[in-house]
Amino acid sequence: MCWSATADLVVGAGITAVGVACVVGTRAARDLPLAALPLILGAHQIVESAVWRAGGGPGPATLAWAVIAFPLLAVWVPFAVLLAAGRGARRRLIPSAAAGLATAAYLSYRLSRTTVTADIRGHTVGYVLDLPFAPLVVMAYLVATVGSLLLGGDRAVRLLGVVVAAGAALCAALWRLEFVSTWCALAAVASVLLLRRAGGRPDTGAAGDRGLPG
Repeated sequence: MCWSATADLVVGAGITAVGVACVVGTRAARDLPLAALPLILGAHQIVESAVWRAGGGPGPATLAWAVIAFPLLAVWVPFAVLLAAGRGARRRLIPSAAAGLATAAYLSYRLSRTTVTADIRGHTVGYVLDLPFAPLVVMAYLVATVGSLLLGGDRAVRLLGVVVAAGAALCAALWRLEFVSTWCALAAVASVLLLRRAGGRPDTGAAGDRGLPG
């Protein structure tokens, strides 16, 4: 897939529509943050289309993209999974949620202290942020996001985790400098898997992972 302003806009609009369908079809209030994930990821791709049209650089669109990609998703994903999980699954999700909080706080601090820039590199975008202890931060970010999905309380969430984890490995291998951009695009497309989850309490596959009715 080649990314461009048009591609990001079209994909973003489609994923946003899926997110709206997920939110509308969700019956339980505690499932709403997870159902809204495709909505956020779709909007994220639309923001990146603005980054393309601006020619990259450190503008408002770049900052908006970075705020969503870094601190927002780091805390949103693990807590959305935690809220949606049954009581039996919540205890194992606490470390991912804690990692998300710490990572989001650190990334927010770095974004407030330094300037993030976007660099158009052919058909991809690279985002540059001065980030001390980068390997440790990336590891904590993946524990918070991918880890929480893999440990989620039902099959749909765990399947999304497997797809996103495989996508992270692929994007890191093929686009080292553009990893964040390409992986976020893949995660947005993969999030359509949550559409099948909307509309009712999912089958968790284990009685111990089911929450109370309703």
